[in-house]
Amino acid sequence: MEKKDLGRIIEEKRDFFIDVDRKIWEYAETAFTEFKSADTLCEALKTEGFTVERPVAGVDTAFCGSWGQGSPVIAFLGEYDALSGLSQKAGVTEKDPLVPGENGHGCGHNNLGAGALAAAVAFREYLKNTGMQGTVRYYGCPGEEGGSGKAFMARAGVFNDVDIALTWHPGSVNAVFPFSSLANFQVAYRFLGVSAHAASCPHLGRSALDAVELMNMGVNYLREHVVPEARMHYAITDSGGFSPNVVQPKAEVLYLLRAPMTPQVEEIYGRVNDIARGAALMTGTKVEIVFIKACANVIQNNVVEEVLYRNYSELGVPAYSDEDREFARKIFEGIAPSERSQDLDQYSAPGGTVGKEAARRLRERPLADEVLPYGPSEFVLPGSTDVGDVSWNVPTGQIWVGTWPNHTPGHSWQIVSTGGVSLSHKGMLHAGKVLAAAAVDFLHDPALIEKAKNELQNRLDGNPYRCAIPDDVMPRPMNSGK
Repeated sequence: MEKKDLGRIIEEKRDFFIDVDRKIWEYAETAFTEFKSADTLCEALKTEGFTVERPVAGVDTAFCGSWGQGSPVIAFLGEYDALSGLSQKAGVTEKDPLVPGENGHGCGHNNLGAGALAAAVAFREYLKNTGMQGTVRYYGCPGEEGGSGKAFMARAGVFNDVDIALTWHPGSVNAVFPFSSLANFQVAYRFLGVSAHAASCPHLGRSALDAVELMNMGVNYLREHVVPEARMHYAITDSGGFSPNVVQPKAEVLYLLRAPMTPQVEEIYGRVNDIARGAALMTGTKVEIVFIKACANVIQNNVVEEVLYRNYSELGVPAYSDEDREFARKIFEGIAPSERSQDLDQYSAPGGTVGKEAARRLRERPLADEVLPYGPSEFVLPGSTDVGDVSWNVPTGQIWVGTWPNHTPGHSWQIVSTGGVSLSHKGMLHAGKVLAAAAVDFLHDPALIEKAKNELQNRLDGNPYRCAIPDDVMPRPMNSGK
């Protein structure tokens, strides 16, 4: 068997993988509630001869499928969680919820989970047919959207014996992911006060809502005095009720704090805590600080990225049909210029990227239908991913594969609509082919693995991985904090 046969294996099983993809799209389960989606993937792995361990790391919807034995251990990371409030019919070019107010796969994780499965199955077939020693693992990673499932898994040491970790993400471009990302903490601040009649005896009350508003004001003044790359987002998740004639006795605000490195987030977290305590003192209320989750910044690995790029370049982009292009055109033309995402701009940003010309060329096409050039970049993606926690432990690489039209805004109904049509299925299968081909290169060249591990150690520079999530904090269903 040769590496070129990987694509044939995936195409022969395309209906199997697309069926998995469609089921996950239909279930549309949010962070740490992905029971049906996890069941679907586990059954698919068992059908393909994998041994499945579930749960892992004490997370009910996390699992690991394994096949083979010995080294190298090559892991594929799969996700399958959806987003709240993004229900949308598939294959339509206007907003039309399937069930108003329900969930939808607005980040393409239905594709992500199924594409990583395709890679794992193809690589398993290669090991089986060549008789080479090695272990393939598929890690089912729940709760990426606001839950940092991989961080909880990394905290439990799930990835400690993995040699190389590979993954991908659906997107509007075809490219290797050469960026770092922002570390983050997600924290709830619950204020408890005293209710009272707001007209006849307000002096007897202590307003928790006042405390929330004062805290938010204090954090807004803090923004000038943190590193420029930091981000501090908040949502008032409990305003204390609907009666203005009652002093609100409870209120809650949810914060997502980000910065390029975990120690920077920790410093900001401490200062925000002080602001919360100060707001409680000013209002005569009490505050409870509830740490929910965290994720680390991505540690790039040029060795892994170069292997991925070499295979991506050889395989090219998905074979989009005229029907795919027409659907993409309608979505593309329906996005107002002010609402367009800037995914291509990441590849023309300062920091050493070599994709400027290609990004400029592709900007006005409905489909970014070529592989962007690869070059190491110092650009820090202004978002977060729990792949970062894996990358601190294992040499890790990611790719983007085009599964939705150019400039489609993230976490949108357009992505949900596209996630149920052939355009996204083709991207999903193509991702499997690229990842499996890269895995074969590492299998045949142990020196590449050692080189990737050496690069990781050099980048860490003696700083060991430390999960920022306290040991007593366990996963819980949450809205997105990506």
